[in-house]
Amino acid sequence: MAPFGATSVLIFGVPDSPLAQPRNVIGGNCLVALVSLIILQLLGSSPWAMGVAVSSAIAIMQITRTLHPPSGAVALVVMMTKPDWQFLLTPAFEGSMILVLCAVIFNNLAEERTYPKHWL
Repeated sequence: MAPFGATSVLIFGVPDSPLAQPRNVIGGNCLVALVSLIILQLLGSSPWAMGVAVSSAIAIMQITRTLHPPSGAVALVVMMTKPDWQFLLTPAFEGSMILVLCAVIFNNLAEERTYPKHWL
């Protein structure tokens, strides 16, 4: 999934960022995938529905304190590819978990880095 490239920049490039913490990566991607799938089912995939999905994604991430900018692109991926509900598990949840696990291993191998700063 394309947004994982931007997630990788955050978790490997600026692991201290609040936007790169596991809660934000996993929570942001999964919540946005869920909200976008619901919007896709209710409104279809028209351009205005895409706007509703992205703006709803931003709102839900702000409300839940899971802001993760690449998740905004997850909303667009859902709206453009029209996946089934399995998208919540693969790639949203499993992909996010794998990325966070890799970031924990990679960042903690370096003496000057510690990741994550917090889990919740």
